[in-house]
Amino acid sequence: MTTTIPAPLEALTRHFIDLRDGNHFGHVTRSGKESAFAEAVDMLDSPARRVLVEFNEHLLAGTGKIEVTGLHRDQRGGLIASWLLTWPEQRAASLAPISLIATYGAGFHHPHLRGATIGEWPLNIAKPEHAAELVPVLRTIAGADIHNLVFQVGGDWRIVPSVHPDAGERTA
Repeated sequence: MTTTIPAPLEALTRHFIDLRDGNHFGHVTRSGKESAFAEAVDMLDSPARRVLVEFNEHLLAGTGKIEVTGLHRDQRGGLIASWLLTWPEQRAASLAPISLIATYGAGFHHPHLRGATIGEWPLNIAKPEHAAELVPVLRTIAGADIHNLVFQVGGDWRIVPSVHPDAGERTA
């Protein structure tokens, strides 16, 4: 058993504790949560651009163009910010761009991050090192799954035993 919680699992725990406690980083009002979301979008800008630059350089031969929408209201009154990577072949095929999207929907308890088409990840393993390289991807997939399972039961965080108020007593 590891004692250090991997960063994605720590983030999921914070997410579920927000649901349990009815706040988001201490904010309980919509305006407070929106303010925290605006700060999160600012902090996400550099990493999101860095990832898209990497994809442009290594997969698109530098033909891509990064577009950033900035924080704005969506059609339902929520907040959204997007980092998009487009390139000639994608536009010619009328496909969605590579998308990193931060969203705080009007009816949501707290913000989320998504892409345009997330669903499948290629599995190309011929050596043990290939499998080890997938650990961040596997964590991301597993984290998305448990998040979506909580979402499917109406945000009921209680299906995640570690965020119960008495979780420490169970592991002691």
